[in-house]
Amino acid sequence: QVQLVESGGGLVQPGGSLRLSCAASGSIYRINDMGWYRQIPGKQRELVAAITSIGSTNYADSVKGRFTISRDNAKNTVYLQMNSLKPEDTAVYYCGAHVLGASGYANYWGQGTQVTVSS
Repeated sequence: QVQLVESGGGLVQPGGSLRLSCAASGSIYRINDMGWYRQIPGKQRELVAAITSIGSTNYADSVKGRFTISRDNAKNTVYLQMNSLKPEDTAVYYCGAHVLGASGYANYWGQGTQVTVSS
């Protein structure tokens, strides 16, 4: 089994910063793409940022220039540095990963971490 555990969410004022982390553990042979997604109640989960195993990145237009995704392959961990946060960034943030484990390739999700941007 593979587990993804997020940390780093919380309450921050507009213009502030937060750094999210997501560590993968378990029977992992290889991790391909990793990404951060967010969801607001009543809306579909949307991609925020993604990163390949060799470091190529992709961002939603709404976060370009403000958020940075990175990963540490040795630690099976992906990060999301969020700067210049806006109230509209408020959501539950989930990390996802495409993993080759003991049962073959599968997509895994973390439990989510709440990010609230408010004064």
